[in-house]
Amino acid sequence: MLFRAATADPADLGRATAYAADGPIPALTAERIREELASNQFRPEWIWFAEDERGEILARALWWGRADSTRPIALDCLQVRAGVADPVAVASGLLAAGHAAFGALPVYNVSLPADWRDSPALIEAVDWRREAAAEAGLSNEIERLRFEWTPAAGVPEPAGKLVFRDGTDEEFLDAFVRLSAGSLDLHTRNELRSMDAEQLAREDIEFYRDCPGERSWWRLAELPDGTLVGLAIPSATPYHRNVGYLGVVPELRGQGLIDEILAEITRFHAGEGADRITATTDTVNTPMAAAFERAGYETTEIRLVLEPPAR
Repeated sequence: MLFRAATADPADLGRATAYAADGPIPALTAERIREELASNQFRPEWIWFAEDERGEILARALWWGRADSTRPIALDCLQVRAGVADPVAVASGLLAAGHAAFGALPVYNVSLPADWRDSPALIEAVDWRREAAAEAGLSNEIERLRFEWTPAAGVPEPAGKLVFRDGTDEEFLDAFVRLSAGSLDLHTRNELRSMDAEQLAREDIEFYRDCPGERSWWRLAELPDGTLVGLAIPSATPYHRNVGYLGVVPELRGQGLIDEILAEITRFHAGEGADRITATTDTVNTPMAAAFERAGYETTEIRLVLEPPAR
């Protein structure tokens, strides 16, 4: 078995796009792959094959990154040919080879329909991917709901309970630290096992600064008397606007204030002409999921995130 990256040769890239993926989890279309290559978000060295001794492609992995990324950020697509006797061995070997070349373990996002557990074929397809990812170092699992807002849901009016304003970097750092306490977000909870809240806050701020959204979009949420309530961080991906980060400080949770913060983010994006706003939250974070539903955001898929264990 040979594990290798694609080359820039048009014929080799043609093999990558023409790979006839099968199985119940949809693969990316050839058109989408060509678009991502043209935008530098897929690159030949981020497209990997498993080939047999005859040169037949038995598996394909597509890693994605932003146009200016030095390393891939996430595995977008992993396919093994139907009929391969041990898909776990082939897939785990392919992932391990890619990880070694990258010097990193990008997360693996598996997009699934909300009712995927009702399908034996999907369960089987998820199981071998989960096992292969774990063998390649992605042993931590988070299941997330993906939501989407469109103008048909309506733009919320300000309720007048909160005041939103710009803030300094120091104020945002303090707010991130305070919001991490008691968070239901699994990534936050996992990271706090190996670092303190300020270190995590600095990493979160750096992450959102690196997103396509602008730092000038960020807002602190306060009561009229200046008491900090939380954060509203509208953000973006290379494809559309999204809800980046939002939350309420522990002492004020449970009062419905998260609805006002989410409404502020929605109004901001809608005012900028967004025709779609996406958002995600962990399936275990039921209060946040309920807030999205109240705001007219609809569940579009479940995203299974396979990542390295907490440091």
